[in-house]
Amino acid sequence: MASLDGKVALVTGGGTGIGAAIAETFAGAGACVAVTGRRSAPLAQTVQHVTEEGGAAFAACADVADLAAMSGAMEEVLDRFGRLDIVVANAGIQPRHRPVLDYSPEDWHQVLDINLSGVWNTAKVSTPALTRAGGGSLIIIGSGMARVTAGGAGVYAVAKAGASALTRVLAAELRENNIAVNELIPGPTRTPGMSAGSEHDSETERRWKDLGEWFKDPAEVARLALFVATLPPGGPTGQVFSLAGRLL
Repeated sequence: MASLDGKVALVTGGGTGIGAAIAETFAGAGACVAVTGRRSAPLAQTVQHVTEEGGAAFAACADVADLAAMSGAMEEVLDRFGRLDIVVANAGIQPRHRPVLDYSPEDWHQVLDINLSGVWNTAKVSTPALTRAGGGSLIIIGSGMARVTAGGAGVYAVAKAGASALTRVLAAELRENNIAVNELIPGPTRTPGMSAGSEHDSETERRWKDLGEWFKDPAEVARLALFVATLPPGGPTGQVFSLAGRLL
């Protein structure tokens, strides 16, 4: 396993699913890990899993849509660990599929606030710390639906397309800070946020497979995240690392 010894990583949405798997994998590779999210109980469970395996972890409740809350969480992380080297902007919500014009204004803005503005908030509060550390890695969890979509993907696809564009903009602007900014596309994954979060939802998995996709466990996504996190800061930036089954 690649080493993250001496590194400090922040994972948003680190209480469940992909975020929890990434946090646990990074800790297993030697990093001190901070996780944020809106609910304290899942975050505490991630921290417990890490510490039971001998790792160092810390949880700070914060909604990525709230810039002030994220700024406070960042201060807590730095107070605890003193530095920051890796950030994974993972937090997001996936609403049920419906025609894009059927969203209420409230639902529309909620998804954009979390899935797009939340990425910007995360980058804004973490970039100064990454810069002080001499550079680092910002990994933005994207989605294939930003590129290959059909009716019903709605505001989720719009938000993820914005996050993909933000990845490229940040990569160009932060290169001089020695910060690599890359997008990671998991593809369909068994998480609570997906309708196929249950292993018994075989019909959903079958439909995705008919589209050329394959279902994976969060730990498989975490391995790719670890690979990206261990690339040199002066290495690839503005790139897409994908586990999606289809050509994007």
